[in-house]
Amino acid sequence: MNPLDDPLILYTRAWLGVRLDRLRTEERSRGASAIEWAIITGILASIAIAIGLVIFNKVKDAGNNIKVGNGTGNGGR
Repeated sequence: MNPLDDPLILYTRAWLGVRLDRLRTEERSRGASAIEWAIITGILASIAIAIGLVIFNKVKDAGNNIKVGNGTGNGGR
């Protein structure tokens, strides 16, 4: 008895053959290339950094505008 004649093995080999054939003949220009993904990632990173800087500056300005006493306990007199 040949183990390669098992129906599960035959089915798996046929399925893999079909998948490999599809991969070999599939159109290569489908989807974004690595360069396009790098450009998209760079743009999104720039936007995220810009938003982060705006938020940081707003928080820093708000923190600088907080009035504090002189630490004597008499309300800054």
